[in-house]
Amino acid sequence: MRTDTPPLESLGFTSAQISLYNAVLRLHRATCAELAEATDGSPEPLSRELATLVKLGVVDEQGGEYLARHPATALGHLVADRLDRLAAESRRIDIVVGSIRDLIHQYDAGRDYQTGQFAVDLVGGADELYESVIGMAMQTPPLELLSVIPDRRTMNDFAHRYADQWIGAQRAGLLSSRTIIPVHTLEMPALREKLGQFHKAGARIRTLDAAPSWFLVAGTEAAGMPARWGGTLAENAYNFHLVRAAVVVAALRSLFEELWVRAAPLPWAHRCDGMTRVLRLAAQGVCDEMIARQLGISVRTVRARFADAMAELGAQTRFQAGAEAARRGWLA
Repeated sequence: MRTDTPPLESLGFTSAQISLYNAVLRLHRATCAELAEATDGSPEPLSRELATLVKLGVVDEQGGEYLARHPATALGHLVADRLDRLAAESRRIDIVVGSIRDLIHQYDAGRDYQTGQFAVDLVGGADELYESVIGMAMQTPPLELLSVIPDRRTMNDFAHRYADQWIGAQRAGLLSSRTIIPVHTLEMPALREKLGQFHKAGARIRTLDAAPSWFLVAGTEAAGMPARWGGTLAENAYNFHLVRAAVVVAALRSLFEELWVRAAPLPWAHRCDGMTRVLRLAAQGVCDEMIARQLGISVRTVRARFADAMAELGAQTRFQAGAEAARRGWLA
């Protein structure tokens, strides 16, 4: 393959610098005056070009004489620097390309706002809800699913009727789920088992004391909202609106991320086993010294774990820590 561009120009050399560099290579060691004579150049501009070649690292200056560094070493460094810059530029381009989707959504949101046209479907029934999510996941896997479930009855239905379907979809790579649930639902044994399986399949689950409403976000194209905001699915007979409007999807996604930051991970997904053992024994009325003997640790370590548990649970006393740990399902 032919190219009209001299190789060194690809590294940023000017034609004058290339001519001077070749002269240094031929003479190997020469003064500025000798190089001016060899290239029929003027010493003053030549000295500026020589300073540039020294800065580039292809020529060394020693006592008024200029000598070439070995081309393999000198040019190898320049090639490596250029490759690093190209890689950085490629990463910047990738970021720009990745942002195009967000820009498109902003464009769509503005268009929806101006035209007042929103694609809204009223969906009724629990089966339709869960099947519609799986259907969207099969169309564009993996579907990023963000869901907030604020009530015990919906979580009970999920555990007994629909969890296996979502667990299977998560395990198969159809879903990429993040879910926020009420912390008090962790007291339900059947739900704890299903949440454990969901978590092992790759889903991320966090808990809140209370959530503002039920809703879900399916990717960047659709969102589910209850028939009445602030309500639950069960109390509305699982009737909900499936909205396909960029501005609504973006707003609910922002709300979810705000809730996600405030929520706490599942206890078994992050708690320290040693901390839990201390709390469990203390709940049985075992004193610090006996806990230390049973666990084979020092009394000082027992008390340090109590302090860690109180900080983790936001408790002021051991009693409060034990009560909060039980509420979150840590001691089950």
